Amino acid sequence: MSTEISLHSSTGPSARPLVGLIAGPTASGKSDIALSLARALESSGRRAVIVNADSAQLYSDLPVLSAAPSAQEQAEVPHRLYGAWDGAQSCSAADWAARARGEIAAAHDAGITPILVGGTGLYLRTLLYGIAPVPDIAPDVREAVRAMPVDLAYEELARLDPERAAALHANDTTRVHRALEVVRSTGQTLAHWQQRLEGGIGETIRLAPLILLPDRDWLYERCDRRFGLMVDQGALAEVEALIARGLDPALPVMRAIGVSSLAAHLRGDMTLAEAIADGAQATRQYAKRQYTWFRHQPPADWPRAGDTNVSLKSHFDILFRH
Repeated sequence: MSTEISLHSSTGPSARPLVGLIAGPTASGKSDIALSLARALESSGRRAVIVNADSAQLYSDLPVLSAAPSAQEQAEVPHRLYGAWDGAQSCSAADWAARARGEIAAAHDAGITPILVGGTGLYLRTLLYGIAPVPDIAPDVREAVRAMPVDLAYEELARLDPERAAALHANDTTRVHRALEVVRSTGQTLAHWQQRLEGGIGETIRLAPLILLPDRDWLYERCDRRFGLMVDQGALAEVEALIARGLDPALPVMRAIGVSSLAAHLRGDMTLAEAIADGAQATRQYAKRQYTWFRHQPPADWPRAGDTNVSLKSHFDILFRH
């Protein structure tokens, strides 16, 4: 991902519409900075809209547990794709990117600056780069592959797609099965499809990004404190209502950070204090994975900030000048 991608665009970079981006690990202060940026743009005579790029905040079932912006904040500045999916629906990166493309295009058509905010790196990469057009996997192939012990699946993958097999750990069940089902069903390797990315908007926009990478101790303390506050603010009731729906445990909303911990308390398997500690630990672990991803994956020319006290007009100068 680069700030400006112009390899195949007939439109010069300076003429492309602008998109702000604030990304980083959970609890790093992204939403607060986005709201401050939107307010500053409004004060300078430019309208703004905040577009969610967080995989948990997409679901209407968990506004508290996902730390979604409050109703007051969403009323002050337009927010899009928060609570846009019901928990019974699974939202993939491709699903989100399609909706985000629509929201960004609508904002540009209306002369509004879209500000992407979130910590789901796969979503952002899919939106900017596109997604591999892998055909639907034949159901019988998927069923057969996923029933295979991972060692046998790896052996077959090594025969059919040795390059992919060499790049994977032999016990990585999810990735081994995925690579094998693709080559079995389509007759082409996963790498073949990944070289044909489609749908990315990176070449048609100018991105004004900021990656938040605050002090880790500060971040982890904030994770701990915030999870306890979530419980005080109604997260337990959210999880209770979610469980009452009887949804498939494999759905993303059921695997959101903190759901399993609070569900264990509701079942009587943990005290509330234990559930809070467990949820806080899961949040810290998630933040650590995100921190590592955002430290290494975005390009070097994307600005990084070590704390939330950022100069908006310095980091996002281009948004104020156009």
